Amino acid sequence: MADQYADTVLVGGHVKTSSGWAEGLAVRAGVIEVVGGREDVLRRRGPDTRVMELAGDTVLPGLHDLHVHPIYAGIRERRCKVPQGSNLADTLRIVAGHVSRAAPGAWVLGGQWDTSALGTLPDRTVLDAVAPHHPVLLEDTSGHSSWANSAALRAAGIGPGTPDPPGGVFERDLAGQPSGIQRETAADLLAASAPKPADEEVEAALEWALGEMLSYGITSFTEAAVGFTAGPRAELLAYTRLAARGAVRQRVRLSLVWSPNDPACEEVIATRNLCASGHITPDCVKIFLDGVPTDSRTAAMIEPYTATGEGRGDEADRHGLLAIAPAVLDQAVTRFDRMGITVKFHAAGDAAVRAALDAVEAARAANGHGPCMHNVGHCTFVAKTDIERAAQIGATFEVSPYLWQPSPICSDIATAVGPQAVERVWPVREMLEAHALVVPGSDWCVVPSVNPWSAIETLVTRQRPGGSADSFGASQAITLEQAFDLFTVNSARQEGMAHRVGRIEPGMLADVIVVGQNPFAVPVTQVHATEVKMTFVEGEPVFDAGA
Repeated sequence: MADQYADTVLVGGHVKTSSGWAEGLAVRAGVIEVVGGREDVLRRRGPDTRVMELAGDTVLPGLHDLHVHPIYAGIRERRCKVPQGSNLADTLRIVAGHVSRAAPGAWVLGGQWDTSALGTLPDRTVLDAVAPHHPVLLEDTSGHSSWANSAALRAAGIGPGTPDPPGGVFERDLAGQPSGIQRETAADLLAASAPKPADEEVEAALEWALGEMLSYGITSFTEAAVGFTAGPRAELLAYTRLAARGAVRQRVRLSLVWSPNDPACEEVIATRNLCASGHITPDCVKIFLDGVPTDSRTAAMIEPYTATGEGRGDEADRHGLLAIAPAVLDQAVTRFDRMGITVKFHAAGDAAVRAALDAVEAARAANGHGPCMHNVGHCTFVAKTDIERAAQIGATFEVSPYLWQPSPICSDIATAVGPQAVERVWPVREMLEAHALVVPGSDWCVVPSVNPWSAIETLVTRQRPGGSADSFGASQAITLEQAFDLFTVNSARQEGMAHRVGRIEPGMLADVIVVGQNPFAVPVTQVHATEVKMTFVEGEPVFDAGA
């Protein structure tokens, strides 16, 4: 019978297994049937078996990215895209080019910018010089601040009398006028006046981003904030439309944004299973607890920032912003935990991480230890005592290894918190030593590329890809094997899929990738150059670089 034979055999390479290396593997009905030597796997060959000679290439488990914004990434590709690290002159030149091609009065939207790269904190007048009549709104690299010109402020009805919204700040000049820099919810308020992308554009952006991730070997990911770019209705529609025509090949977990006293959030969560399908699981809720520890100083910190803003110096400027009261947060997390919904927190500062862990602990006390592995996202700074209790309460740390190579955003962080705090920035080594579950999240397109190989390398070196004299948080470096585990077995555990993916073994799903170099056989500073030749999901090729 035909079903006695393998559908696909990969042979003649280096296959990474849990116990060492093999020469090949055989797949039947999407499942890895045999892993072993050449003769072992070829015994499963039948008349219709697809046999692929690897010619020395390496086969690895598919990689996982547990914090990504694919629609945001796809939309940004179509907007005014400013390369990260651009100086002020280059940024204005790019903006001016987009303004010249825009229809009269049309908004010009895009990003990214960093104060350290620009050389100064910008204001509306600088953009006015190149865009006096078009509303211009540029997000910073973190996505937590924006820079607008006067036309954008006018279009949004923002002026001297506009109060700061809860959880946000309109920066102001010495005359009390909005400067054009918005932080957190103030940035959201202004962005709400800009046009949203059409449904067709959202769908095309998502489809492009899905292909981009497959090209890097990402077979599973978590959409970190549904609605972040185009609103929850449009983004859920894009996922369901693509899934209906078989265009969603990865395994996708959707994080549905929740905030207190927002009926729209509650409605999306209540109807979440309407968009569930074979590869889409809408069983996660995203809660934003703070901002970012850059020049905005909006991440909630236990110790005060070393730098403060001109004309500010209030409590928020010293310690950042905690977005949700602890009692409200504890109640919400306990409720979601009881519902079987995993909570993903945005928590960059150590005070926000502590609040998240307190909420998880409250849920465990109320409900017992259930299957939900609530995860604290970003974790730029974490107190040592909080690292030690995470494993005890079943909380996961999700870290951002794409961000911590020396870069403009890291320069902003170092200036804001000071050199002593930066010594323990993203404390991955301490987390692993405390036996906490640690998983990776790119936060793409906060970072310019979703390439996981650069992240795997910089987990080990804490330097720029390829190596550099400067580093960021070097004391927290880990081994290459540990770094790879973050992207495979650890992530599979977090997704509740450790029994199906994350390892190459008989009985596991054939979510595997073929790469041109063995990342375990090259100098660690060359790991970033790993190129994916093929990506398979359940044994089916979903990306082929040679096609």
